[in-house]
Amino acid sequence: MKHLFEAGKPGHRTLVLFHGTGGKERDLIPVAKLLDGEASILALRGEVSENGMLRFFRRLAEGVFDEADVMARAQDIKAFLEEAVASYGLDPSQLTAVGYSNGANMAAAMTLLHGPVFAEAVLFAPMVPLKDTPEIPLKGMPIFLGAGTNDPIVVPENTRALEELLRRRGAAVKTYWHGEGHRLTREEVLAAQSFLQTP
Repeated sequence: MKHLFEAGKPGHRTLVLFHGTGGKERDLIPVAKLLDGEASILALRGEVSENGMLRFFRRLAEGVFDEADVMARAQDIKAFLEEAVASYGLDPSQLTAVGYSNGANMAAAMTLLHGPVFAEAVLFAPMVPLKDTPEIPLKGMPIFLGAGTNDPIVVPENTRALEELLRRRGAAVKTYWHGEGHRLTREEVLAAQSFLQTP
């Protein structure tokens, strides 16, 4: 899998970056540096092309996902992360998912399908990625959700449904609402930074 790796402070967390539709692996690096300047960075590139725009899984229409493809790609990325942990000498218990939009949906799908692959997650503009997922406990996993009250793609009801789904599995969810649409805001990133700094 195409990716970029930057080593951070030894013994510190690794931020695993999942870009949004049409993005590439470098897109979220400035966000990662703001979230935690001492972290290692493992930035992934989606392998699905939709009219030339890279994504992490196929969709059938706006907001309608190819669920079989979501599940297959989630398994593939999980396997890649296991290889990357070994190759780069990372601590598998210190992986933090950071995703935006399509990337956030992939990180959410991996968490719902496979449990705590990540120690924690920061998901910007996510939605419920799958209709049915196994009841795997998340045992207090810290998860930050960033959402816009005026997002035309991810309506607030969908964010709340994901929040409730994660909480039912036992995750410790913090949702940050902003008044913008389907975009990242600096205030949202700073709220996520504070979230990651909280013991």
